[in-house]
Amino acid sequence: MSNSHTPRRGVLLIVSSPSGAGKTSLCRRLMADHGDLVLSVSATTRPIRPGEVDGRDYHFVDNAGFDRLIAEDALLEWADVHGHRYGTLRATVDAALGFGQDVLFDIDWQGARDIASKSPHDAVRVFILPPSLAELRRRLVTRSQDSEAVIEQRVANAKDEIAHCGEFDYVFVNDDFDRSTPSWPTSTTPNAAAGRATSGWPSTSATCWRKRSEGSPAALVLRCPARPFGSTGSG
Repeated sequence: MSNSHTPRRGVLLIVSSPSGAGKTSLCRRLMADHGDLVLSVSATTRPIRPGEVDGRDYHFVDNAGFDRLIAEDALLEWADVHGHRYGTLRATVDAALGFGQDVLFDIDWQGARDIASKSPHDAVRVFILPPSLAELRRRLVTRSQDSEAVIEQRVANAKDEIAHCGEFDYVFVNDDFDRSTPSWPTSTTPNAAAGRATSGWPSTSATCWRKRSEGSPAALVLRCPARPFGSTGSG
């Protein structure tokens, strides 16, 4: 009889949001609180920002380098976001899954869709909403990383990004960082009873809308609200 042990296959925990909604800060806290998570570090053609470290925050490459990654089929997915390209390195994700490690993605909705379509039984998608577009703009201005023109572009793009939140398994509003963070699931298993583990998402932690998915074993799809995002001046 063999004593070999086959580890469980890992989960792809995919987090998306409009720029400025807080997904990167939430992901960093999640990584700090759960040492067994592996962060998928994307490749990008975007210029490095103050405080970022190549290989930790992103793999920063030029356009020619990104073209090579595409030609070599080294990317699980890639997309053009705000005029720069971002992509997920296939080899690191496949290796982590094979070892039974859960992989955390901090990516846009297009990348989330692509990964979920290629790995439907491994992926759990989470969308983070800001309380309002007015608050989103305030956060973008406060972080002082972009010009006014870029901020306006990001706010305009956020409306389209928010329109895709219904594609995700979980959606919640990041209205209070310290209150929202503990509500993240300590374990998320796609094959759990009812499709998704829900005990890690108490209703008191963040504003959520739940709807049972029909015709799919992925049980929970959360419905995002329409009214808070109808105009840039909404509260």
